[in-house]
Amino acid sequence: MDRPVHNETQGQFQQQEDISRDSAFPSRRNLLAMSTAAGIAGLLRSPVALAAPANREQPSLHEINVKNFGARGDGATDETAAFQRALDSAHTVGGGTVYAPPGRYLFRGVLQVPEGVTLRGSFACVPSHTGLRDAKQAKPGDDGTALLATAGRGSEDGEPFLTLNSNSSVTGMTIYYPEQVTDAEPAAYPWTIAMRGKNPAAFDLELLNPYQGIDASRNERHNIRNICGQPLRRGIWVDAIYDIGRIENVHFNPWWVGHGPLYQWQTQNGEAFLFGRADWEYVLNTFCFGYRVGYKFVHTGTGECNGNFLGIGADDCNRAVLVEQSAPYALLITNGEFTSFHGDDPTMVEVLETNSGVVRFVNSAFWGPCNQIAKIAGRGTVGFSDCTFVQWKKDRAAIQASSGSVLIRGCEFRQNQPHITLGEGVSRAVVSGNLFTGPAQIQNASTKDVQIGLNAAL
Repeated sequence: MDRPVHNETQGQFQQQEDISRDSAFPSRRNLLAMSTAAGIAGLLRSPVALAAPANREQPSLHEINVKNFGARGDGATDETAAFQRALDSAHTVGGGTVYAPPGRYLFRGVLQVPEGVTLRGSFACVPSHTGLRDAKQAKPGDDGTALLATAGRGSEDGEPFLTLNSNSSVTGMTIYYPEQVTDAEPAAYPWTIAMRGKNPAAFDLELLNPYQGIDASRNERHNIRNICGQPLRRGIWVDAIYDIGRIENVHFNPWWVGHGPLYQWQTQNGEAFLFGRADWEYVLNTFCFGYRVGYKFVHTGTGECNGNFLGIGADDCNRAVLVEQSAPYALLITNGEFTSFHGDDPTMVEVLETNSGVVRFVNSAFWGPCNQIAKIAGRGTVGFSDCTFVQWKKDRAAIQASSGSVLIRGCEFRQNQPHITLGEGVSRAVVSGNLFTGPAQIQNASTKDVQIGLNAAL
């Protein structure tokens, strides 16, 4: 039986002596006990090295408080220098967490979050504030940490408000632009968050009304999770990603403003999710409402996107999905829900003639008073499998393919009106195993290899 000891070093020697007495080969239990004791001893010997100005509250191990560096949280004082001092101090000692307690922190400048440092607010889950349109609810800073950003007004290409670097992160706060207006076109601002280096992360944030949300380009393995708010011009931009990025549980809704001149501008110009070059991007449970384009895929100087998009949605968008270019390895879009019903020629999916890649929709639903479900062009392949189509205009087909290769299999067309048109430029097509309401209404002008069969009509 081990004797109780009061010194951690004596405790280690006592346990080692007991182990050697009990067995020539230490048991798993004893090895774990040795490791635990050694670990606790090491922690007890570790200094609390995060220095703060004298006569201020001392930080806990590896966490410092911005108020120890002069931050006030009163909504009037410029907090830029105080926050940067705290962030740099954490970096100097090898990393840690900089905590901003509940309050309103005003910024006239921008911040760099150094490598290995986390900037943390008071929220343990993603906050939400509809108080600006509903006076009965809390406003930013009433119930937690709110950063009020003002730098860069008038320029969308300026320095981002927060730049994350390798292994740095931001979490648990609301970011609000107090000088943004609702009764006119929005003022342009730079990106709210820029992600650089390796493994930058943004968690549990409300981007309440930024002009531009998160620039997730030129990094490796970004992690964006639990984000809500209303970016006005662009939500998330992904490009030059050569190692897998992750975007999860991001919802952009008109919580700040849902009517008037600014919102109308957003529906005509806003783009929620934009993807350039991304190798194997993972996107899970994302949603947007009230944008010109919900999900946009483009070619950049570094290439184009391939990835796995699961459980994504776009509501009240002019184009729910717009593909200018995709990679040959495919955009795999599964369990999506899409509606389009405002602006010029509302269309759920449009694939432009510039596309030469592959786009696949599986088990997805398309509804709402759009003009058509899909317009397909280009030299690539577009497929719909096990999808449901509802509510398109009576004078045009739900799916209109002018060129490329087309796969439509196992889908249900729930209206008795034109279903599919295949233009002269369609090089290959398979239309099989579908359910049509009324007789199948398929127009085929292609002279190439088109297979149509095993469909069922009601």
